[in-house]
This record gives sequence, C-alpha cells and structure tokens, in this order.
Amino acid sequence: MLRAMSSPTTLPGEADLRIEPGKRLMLVTGRANRELGAKIADKLGVDLARVTTKTFANDEVYCRYEESVRGADVFIVQPMCGNPEEGMTANDSLMELLVMIDAAVGGSAHRVIAVAPWYGYSRQDKKSAPREPISARLVARMLESAGIDRLLTMDLHAGQIQGFFQKPCDHMTAMFILTQYFGDLGLGDLVVVAPDAGRVKLNKRFAAKMGADLAILNKERPAQQVAEINYVIGDVKGKTAVIVDDIIGTAGTLKAAADAVLDAGASRVYAAATHGLFSGNAFENLAAAGFEQVVVTDTVPLRPGAPDFIKVLSCADLLTSSIRQIFTDGSVSDVFGGENQLF
Repeated sequence: MLRAMSSPTTLPGEADLRIEPGKRLMLVTGRANRELGAKIADKLGVDLARVTTKTFANDEVYCRYEESVRGADVFIVQPMCGNPEEGMTANDSLMELLVMIDAAVGGSAHRVIAVAPWYGYSRQDKKSAPREPISARLVARMLESAGIDRLLTMDLHAGQIQGFFQKPCDHMTAMFILTQYFGDLGLGDLVVVAPDAGRVKLNKRFAAKMGADLAILNKERPAQQVAEINYVIGDVKGKTAVIVDDIIGTAGTLKAAADAVLDAGASRVYAAATHGLFSGNAFENLAAAGFEQVVVTDTVPLRPGAPDFIKVLSCADLLTSSIRQIFTDGSVSDVFGGENQLF
C-alpha cells in the first residue's frame, strides 16, 4: 500500500506522489499474470495488497481482500488471458477481474482502476456475419457494470473499442519498446512489413521510427483463424524484414507472411507484436516459418514450451509510469509524448 509521498527518483512520465494528504494507492494482482504485477509493485516501491483468489470445485472464482481498501485508489493488474500454470482460462481471468472489481467497490474504495494490458475479446469488435455478438462491447459493459472508474490497457486491436466505454479508457502502446529493441540490434537494410491493410498505419509509424521502408501484404481470410497471403506490395528483396502486428494467436498469419516475404526475396525475417498469446499450434507454426526472432511483451505470460527464438520484453516500466500519472491526476499521454493512439 502506498501513501502519498515522493519517489526517490523520477523517470520520464513519473510524477511526484506528494499530493493530497492521506491519499493511498493500492496495487493488487489476480492470477492471470502475477509476475507482471510483482514487477510493477517493485518499480512503484510498494507491496502488493494481500488478496485471496481461488477457484472452487465447481469452477466458480472467488476473491477477498485481506486488508482494508476503504478510500484507496485500487489498481487491479489482470490481463484477460489464460494462464496454464495457474489453471486459468481467458474466461476465468475475466470473471476474476470482475469479482475483484466488485469486492473493491463493496469495500468502499475511492477509485477502482482495471489494469488490463491485454483486453480480452478485442478481436470481436464488430459484426462480420449476421447474428454475431460484438463481444468486445459486451466486455466493456461488464467492466463498467462491475464498477470500474477507468481502464488502463495496451495496444487495442481496434481503436473503436475505446468508444464502447462511458468511463475513461487510457491507451498505451508498446511501439517504442519494440522499435528501441530492433534499433539496438542493428539489422542493416530493413523493411517493415504490415501483415494486412488494417495494420498499415501502425507499421507506417513503426517504419518511420526505424528509418526503414514499408511493405504491405495482401491478406484474405477464407475462414476464421485461416490466413492466405496473395502477394507483397513493396520491395523486400535482399532486405531484413520485420513483420509487425498487435497480436500473435495461432501464428497462422505470421507463418503465411514469413513465407510470402521470403519467397519475395527477403534475406531474413523477424516478427514483433505486443501480445504473445501463442494459442493452439503457434509454436510449431513459428518454427516452421524460419523466423530469426519473434519479439513480444509480457502483457500476457509466456506459455510453457516456448522455443528459444521468442524474446519477451517487459512493459512494466510503461505500466508503472501510467499508474503514477493516473494516481497523481497527471497525463497518461505525456508518458508517450502524445503518440499513444496508433490506429
């Protein structure tokens, strides 16, 4: 628990915590990504609030705060993802987040902020066929009904998800973490490759940061979770290609993209994404595609059995700075120089 005081050092995007006397910050984590919660707590210089979370024999989830939350700003770190090591599915994590919010609201917390760097159901953001749900909107309604005061998330699959909320939705991006990493690698003649038209704006910004060329893949989806790449728009011959996306699921798109750029003459191929879900046979698909390296962040925990060519960068610094700004009523966009809307 953090009472209002000053931080010993101030990093870019951090704010002085000497504000209203008695104002308290409480950081708590569910079971979806305990490691990320612990990293944020360490960087904030606070202890994680004690909370009991468990799953009953009938698969219902349970939560109880072991200390008072009355009057505190409660930040709940819980991406809406599965965690096999904790026996959690994505739906378990979502439900656990909801009951943690409800428990904090019932305990008279001053504000409840959901820190969900991975927003579940984000790919179901619109109807693509008759009689389909807009599940991303449903999740937003559930969070607000549970009682959140705001949401802190990262690299949403689509910008319109922010419009599903009546409460403030603070959006962060991992682009600067990823561009810094690839810049430090010194890959030489580089081309950034957008896997489909929907990711062109993100990839254009990524390429500009890297001082690289841009190429675009023509992708079609004949069925759900099936990707076909027809051709490459742009010059990749003899260059190192970096395919940039927001999510890696089954890696079907990435495998098809890697095959396409290598067939078009690229010398090497890398991949970068914010959210490494690695569902289904993702590891096998990535290994078969011949990637030099696949770089993701720790918004979700890395599944067991990951191959050595997968590199995980931490987003804990960004989350910590954003939490400080929210707690001190500062500006989250200042953490990113105003460049956190990349849609």
